[in-house]
Amino acid sequence: MADQFQEWEAAELFCPKCGQARPVKKKILLALPGGDKYDYVCAVCGELLGGKLDHQPNNFSRLIRKK
Repeated sequence: MADQFQEWEAAELFCPKCGQARPVKKKILLALPGGDKYDYVCAVCGELLGGKLDHQPNNFSRLIRKK
């Protein structure tokens, strides 16, 4: 059976500073050959809520080609 979901994306996470679930913004930290590292931050207060490693190195490939 083929995978139905390749990657999960967070839309909301619990923010300890706000005391409730809040929408998140996904910000890229690093473009790596093995995938990109992202942080999730609260869209309301900017608190760091989590992170993710995307295993598809799309951004790294684009950076290499620009040189």
